Amino acid sequence: MLGSTHGTLTTTSRPARVAACGERRGPAVHGSTAEDLDVSGRPLRSDIPDLDRFFRPESVAVVGASDGEGRPNTGITRQLVAWAERVGARLHPVHPTREKVFGLPCRPSVADLPERVDLAVLLVADPLPVLEQLAEVTADRKAAFAVAFASGFAESGPEGAAAQARLAAAARRAGVRLLGPNTNLNAFEEFRDDLDGPAIALITQSGHQGRPLFSLQELGIRLSHWAPTGNEADLECADFISYFATRPEVGAIAAYVEGFKDGRAFLLAADRAARHKVPVVAVKVGRTETGARTAATHTGKLTGTDDVVDAAMRQFGVIRVDGLDELQDTSALLARARPPRADGVAVYSISGGTGAHFADLATAAGLGLPTLTAAKQHELHQWIPDYLSVANPVDSGGHPVGDARGRKIIDALLADPAVGVLVCPVPGPFPPLSDMLVRDLVAAAEETDKLVCVVWGSPVGTEDAYRHALLGSSRVATFRTFANCVTAVRAYLDHHRFVTHYRSPFEDAPRVPSPSARKARALLRPGERLSEHAAKQLLRAYGIRVPREQLVTSAAAAVRAAGLVGYPVVMKASGPQLAHKTELGLVKIGLTSASQARDAYRELTDIARYEGLPLDGILVCQLVGRGVEMAVGISPDPLFGPTVTVGLGGVLVEVLRDTAVGVPPFDEDRTRAMLRELRGSVLLDGVRGTPPADVDALVETALRVQRMALELGDELAELDINPLVVLDRGQGAVALDALAVCR
Repeated sequence: MLGSTHGTLTTTSRPARVAACGERRGPAVHGSTAEDLDVSGRPLRSDIPDLDRFFRPESVAVVGASDGEGRPNTGITRQLVAWAERVGARLHPVHPTREKVFGLPCRPSVADLPERVDLAVLLVADPLPVLEQLAEVTADRKAAFAVAFASGFAESGPEGAAAQARLAAAARRAGVRLLGPNTNLNAFEEFRDDLDGPAIALITQSGHQGRPLFSLQELGIRLSHWAPTGNEADLECADFISYFATRPEVGAIAAYVEGFKDGRAFLLAADRAARHKVPVVAVKVGRTETGARTAATHTGKLTGTDDVVDAAMRQFGVIRVDGLDELQDTSALLARARPPRADGVAVYSISGGTGAHFADLATAAGLGLPTLTAAKQHELHQWIPDYLSVANPVDSGGHPVGDARGRKIIDALLADPAVGVLVCPVPGPFPPLSDMLVRDLVAAAEETDKLVCVVWGSPVGTEDAYRHALLGSSRVATFRTFANCVTAVRAYLDHHRFVTHYRSPFEDAPRVPSPSARKARALLRPGERLSEHAAKQLLRAYGIRVPREQLVTSAAAAVRAAGLVGYPVVMKASGPQLAHKTELGLVKIGLTSASQARDAYRELTDIARYEGLPLDGILVCQLVGRGVEMAVGISPDPLFGPTVTVGLGGVLVEVLRDTAVGVPPFDEDRTRAMLRELRGSVLLDGVRGTPPADVDALVETALRVQRMALELGDELAELDINPLVVLDRGQGAVALDALAVCR
């Protein structure tokens, strides 16, 4: 937070102690040692459940199995019997009154199972008694995993949340990893086994939201797994991300997320995916208050303050998209495309207007469209009339695609070393030319290691060029809209750029408290807000520069202090209740004499007395030269724990709300990326003749504040350094004001 104590921009409205600061709300990391925990006691790694036993079990128990005509469990049992046969699992129906179900011997209870099962599927309205029974059975009858379909738990309100907590506790006692409750049969769908290439692994908290992606198989795109996580009483999205990231067949992970159960677990899972270079593409609902409220009623979990969620995803390379159509197209591209050879995008069309339109959208999205060299343009003009532009975008005029010139144009563009992606928007079918254009694009894509994208603009979608040639190609990425193509291509280039340089921040996360932490803890006052003077002492403990200053309690002492600090000086009232000193007239700037210092002391104390504000004294401060005013702060997030925010300082942080968030741990590169996210970052470069600011000093200050967040997160609720004046390059940064709130 950039100082709720100042009334400035906040990143969360929940000041309560953050559960994610020190512990997971799900199962703890087994076998953790001091080396596995950071300085705040949070895990630096996470175990991956042996989900092979869930998705490819050797033995399955179906509790509540039925083959009775018209009974709701009969259809589900039938599907599970077929699924078990496909994966080669032995299936054991469990029902107290049946001898056989679909010809298979039926057991009266889970205590009577003939073997330990990998998965118990609970088709009962109340799964709690079954889990309690599993806790009592002998080791040779226990289940490794269970899935509960029943609803009416955390999604239904406080009573349901309490029931879900009892369910999770029973699963822990039984040593069972639980999927659900409030989930469905999506994990047991029949996947096509005739499709090749890297696959998409799907995670959804709402089963129906995964249907469009499951249908990608009809377009020739392979899916390998579907994890419908439901309410996530135990197993959560993070567990499946960690697992899928290690599967060799998975080319991309697509997720529909309504709420995170545990922010730290999500970060560790995203980190694992980044280290394995597996892209994670996610729709995360809750951008708006309405969306967040709806998601909470559906899954019963916190959605998280959205700007923090967004920052966490960006920090760990998770690609966030807004719609299921974007999720489909972006996941499909990232799963199948090879790493780029270059970042440049070439746009080739048979229409100047079409190419210009796409180029506008691509450029606005930050894609680079390099101007082709004079030599390359000369080469293209062998086949394209001279009056048409071939600088990029390239306009062929249409006719060359109808003969041998069409393939030569495509090959020439793909041969350009600056081009990593070729995009051909086709506004609509115009046979036979469009058929020949598609044929050449498909053939060229098979022979190149560069990405070829086609936007098929026909609203019909029944044309042979689309249904057979484009969708039949495993090398061409086909889209139906310009926007989805731009989104996917940008994600593709961003992802590979990110993973190429990625280094896990958990590797270098501090594991031992610094000497600064011991000094700082002595300054904290549990449950209290610190005065500016006390807050600055906290900053000094962490090596953050503050002005020369003295705290005085008499007019005579103020005069002496001003002489020692050096005129001109600033005098400010200091007290734990002073959040808006300037508005109250409790700041005097540019005092140049003893008489001014004496008068200022008396005026400041008179105002404080009149307003009923207790003081710990008057600060006599060095007047710091002009610089760029920034703000750096710590605020709690209900999912991710202490976060660090940077932004423009002074009143601008309230007016412009120009801030960026970092979720510890993060490194220097991420800190600099946060600064680049600010609209006002150009001020740091120097404008209208002002010299560049000392960005290195600003970065160092933000990293020191992060260290405070990691080490004091359980004791320091909020910190606000505002303004932090960043001086000219090489001269450092100075915290002119600071406020802190202790837990």
